[in-house]
Amino acid sequence: MTDNKAIRREDFKAFQTITTRWADNDIYGHVNNVTYYAWFDSSVNRYLIEEGGLDIHHGHEIAYVVNSSCDYFSPLAYPDMVEAALRVERLGNSSVVYNIGIFRQGEAEACALGRFVHVFVDRETDRPVAIPAGIRSALEQLQVATD
Repeated sequence: MTDNKAIRREDFKAFQTITTRWADNDIYGHVNNVTYYAWFDSSVNRYLIEEGGLDIHHGHEIAYVVNSSCDYFSPLAYPDMVEAALRVERLGNSSVVYNIGIFRQGEAEACALGRFVHVFVDRETDRPVAIPAGIRSALEQLQVATD
């Protein structure tokens, strides 16, 4: 586990509450790493749907995850309440790089930091396309200066 002193709640713009489940714990008694990746995917897509108008069923543009990673700082375990915090590290023409801070509810320092890259593509051709205007506007709200 690495040092999380630089990863603080105030560095993020949007928060979503997550309830851990008994099944999230692994044999070592903490939330398994694969669960964090599901939280990243769910929190990003929920934001895109609710704030950006992403139509996951019928929209012409969809987003593919092309890269993801996670740094872990301190363990979580059921029944912890968790908050996924979002910010945009980089906003390109067809791609976006997110940072997802995972916080124990109410705590100032992150337990983990995810990095998640989406590329927007045309549903029919699988070719990159410009990020749709509504989604771009929502993503611009998440942009922060990162070091």
